[in-house]
Amino acid sequence: MSHKLRDLFLSLQESLASELRASKVAFSHPGEKGSATEDSWIRFLERHLPQRYRVSKAFVIDVAGEQSEQIDVVIYDWQYTPILYSKENQRLIPAESVYAVFEVKQNINRDHILYAGQKVSSVRKLQRTSKEITYAGGKYSPRPPIPIIGGILAYDSDWTKGFGDSLIKSLESLDELGRIDIGCTVTSGAFEITYPDGTPHVEISRSEIALAEFLFRLLNRLQQVGTVPAIDYERYIQSIESRH
Repeated sequence: MSHKLRDLFLSLQESLASELRASKVAFSHPGEKGSATEDSWIRFLERHLPQRYRVSKAFVIDVAGEQSEQIDVVIYDWQYTPILYSKENQRLIPAESVYAVFEVKQNINRDHILYAGQKVSSVRKLQRTSKEITYAGGKYSPRPPIPIIGGILAYDSDWTKGFGDSLIKSLESLDELGRIDIGCTVTSGAFEITYPDGTPHVEISRSEIALAEFLFRLLNRLQQVGTVPAIDYERYIQSIESRH
């Protein structure tokens, strides 16, 4: 008997895989190939995440003017926080608005895991402000910043034996700020990592349901963190006015 939800995601996965394969074949220049791959993942997430989230390539900046490396895929708040700069697909967004950041590659291997960790760390180390929220009955106290989800997305994996010891050893090489929480390759499977005792514990999906598992695991993580805290705009004013 057909399973409607499963069949739907099998179709979506094949569609994304075809798109990523086409990019791999069509472009010989690494930069063009990379941009096409990033755009495919951004379109997929834009179509399937709730409207409260926005997805794009971006730099992330904080109240002190410190800036992240360029991030291939950023999931950020669309309802309550501003975009500080946007022109020709180049965006600068405040650190407070970020829910998740992903590095995009054609394939996953140790070097790409470590590079993704570096990108994630460049966002997590930024300062994030928080301010009380006024509502009809009074004010909510400032919330602590949410944990930023870090991940990697790819078409395939270089590890012929799948996501076993090689993935775990790569994850063990990351420091706390660069930890990867979730990842997906459309041909080899999806994975989610937790660190209950400080070491990575990995749950791996079967390759044929990689995209569905990745999406629902990501949605579950986003649901758990709730809404990003309110930005303290007064601190931004003070930062801009400061001559030091």
